[in-house]
Amino acid sequence: MKKAVKELTIRKMMVVGLLASVSIVLGAIPGLGFIPVGPTSATIMHIPVIIGAIMEGPLVGGLIGLIFGFFSIFKAITNPTPVSFVFLNPVVSVLPRVLIGIVSYYVYKLSRDIGKRKSLWLLDIIWIMLLLYLSYGLYVSIKEFTSIWSIVINMLLIILTVIIAIYTHKNLKDKAIDIILSAALGTLTNTVGVLSAIYYLYGEQFVEKLGQSSEMARKVILGIGIANGIPETIIAVIVVTNVVAALNRRR
Repeated sequence: MKKAVKELTIRKMMVVGLLASVSIVLGAIPGLGFIPVGPTSATIMHIPVIIGAIMEGPLVGGLIGLIFGFFSIFKAITNPTPVSFVFLNPVVSVLPRVLIGIVSYYVYKLSRDIGKRKSLWLLDIIWIMLLLYLSYGLYVSIKEFTSIWSIVINMLLIILTVIIAIYTHKNLKDKAIDIILSAALGTLTNTVGVLSAIYYLYGEQFVEKLGQSSEMARKVILGIGIANGIPETIIAVIVVTNVVAALNRRR
């Protein structure tokens, strides 16, 4: 029994090391951790955290997220940008990344427990909420009309979200709904967690460093969340679903 526990612990630590290394490599090599999606770039550095959590549990996912967060601090120190100062705070750079692993695992577990039909309903609710969120952003962009570019971005993201939602509903009814939900909510944990911490702790300073008025803090950070969060969620769903399915086949 002790030997089995020891082997399991060693295996899990190997998974932590391997997936944390993947996350670090994605962040260390310029351009590798980002995938262009239309006018924006979506990060994939959080994806190993979600995969580790689904495959090995919340402890493994949390540890990978912890290493990911510490690497964010290291990168902010060694390769600073005008807004890197926000990532020196562990509440911004570490805590949301640890929560990715925890949220991803328990969403995965919950969706398996409640069954595929209810999980599919939950997934549909998430897509509807995302579409309402994007539609509101489009409404604000049209009403205030600061630039045509923001309107185009919102319209493209709405179209992309509708396409992915229809695809998952029609083609994945009996396949990997638990993994899809885990990937989507794990990704949103990263995006919402990091940006919320930035807004509440450094909102005005952050937008001033971006060359914007401090009065625009909420709108600027919300815009970043919309422009990056939706593509990141879609890419995470695609990558995590296929990787976990392939790993499960090899078990």
